[in-house]
Amino acid sequence: MTMADNLKFNKKIQNNPDSYKKYDNYNAIEVPYTEAIPSDYSGVMGVPVSFLDRHNPEQFEILGSDYNIKEGLLPDLVNPEWKGKLDRGYINGKRLFTRILIKHKIK
Repeated sequence: MTMADNLKFNKKIQNNPDSYKKYDNYNAIEVPYTEAIPSDYSGVMGVPVSFLDRHNPEQFEILGSDYNIKEGLLPDLVNPEWKGKLDRGYINGKRLFTRILIKHKIK
C-alpha cells in the first residue's frame, strides 16, 4: 500500500506515533512494521530486522544497518545537525531498536 493508504487503513501504523517520521540523526524515515513499507516512498527507510525474512532483492536495495552508520560506512545518511550518538535511530530523542536501512530499487 502507499504511505497514505497505510496511514488511513493500517491500525498498527495509526497507533504508532513514530510511523513514517524522519529520524533525528539519520536521513531516513521510520517504518515500524515490515508490512507497512510504503510502495510510493523513494527515500531511505529504516525497517525492522524481521524485514530480512521477506526481503525481495528485485524490489529493495539493502543499504546497511544502523551499525554501519555508527562505524562510518554510510556517512551520507547522517544528519549533519545531529550532535548525539549514532548507535541507533532516534525520534524525538527516543532511541529505537536496530533497523535495516533500505530503499526501493528504481525500475
